[in-house]
Amino acid sequence: MGPSSAALPPGQWLRIIDFLTEQFPAISHSEWVLRMQRGDVLDAHGNVLGVASPYQPHGRIYYYRSLPAEPRIPFDEVVLYQDDYLVAVDKPHFLPVTPAGRYLQETLLVRLKNSLGIDTLAPMHRIDRDTAGLVLFTIQPHTRNLYQTLFRERSVSKEYEAIAPYRADLALPITYCSRLLESAAFMKMEEVEGVPNAETRIDLIEAKDVLARYKLEPVSGQKHQLRAHMAALGIPIVNDRIYPELYPDKGAEQDYSQPLKLLAKTISFTDPISRQLRRFESRQGLSF
Repeated sequence: MGPSSAALPPGQWLRIIDFLTEQFPAISHSEWVLRMQRGDVLDAHGNVLGVASPYQPHGRIYYYRSLPAEPRIPFDEVVLYQDDYLVAVDKPHFLPVTPAGRYLQETLLVRLKNSLGIDTLAPMHRIDRDTAGLVLFTIQPHTRNLYQTLFRERSVSKEYEAIAPYRADLALPITYCSRLLESAAFMKMEEVEGVPNAETRIDLIEAKDVLARYKLEPVSGQKHQLRAHMAALGIPIVNDRIYPELYPDKGAEQDYSQPLKLLAKTISFTDPISRQLRRFESRQGLSF
């Protein structure tokens, strides 16, 4: 994983470490000392900065994140396709796409950089850590915007599968629309009054006793859209720990026996470079 960076504004700090300690209060002074002793803080020219290094405004420094040892998430990603521009990957449940919070090495992006040896990988889009299935990455920085624009302009067709309660009284297929905004609860979205900004097509694939398999097609791309819409319809996705009720995060005490029953099944689009139709399908499945 590459380093993070920070600009050095004008100020009264005498040493780089004084600036870092004040700028990042969540990181202790002693932790910065350790990082500098390891050579994890650099100037713009790649020179290692030490505890005594003087503060010089108008420059930029680079530093590497330091996290406690991460327990391995015991599931593996599968590369489904790779060419000079794209990588299509089948992501397992529980694995974050990009570094955040307590996850750094145990993320899909860093795993792929290590296994494929491609430092320029960047996700075209993202799915929740709890969701399994397809994630696409770009390889070439100069073509990255062409592919990411497909998602911004909704030129990509995506289909998900979900296992959720069966409602015989719910006439399907339907297109469900609502306005979703960040709620006061951490990580959770909520429906509010106003112009809809989230649209999902929902259809029934099969029913089995009290559960059913659904096909979900997000027209828009709001955070947690599928999970929030299914909960709003009274059919929350099985093992969802956010909707409709938010359960506390147990941190490292993850129960891998109860994955969220949501799978990014297919992605299709017209390649902006080759102009060919691309269609990728997850090899995973959801069981009742």
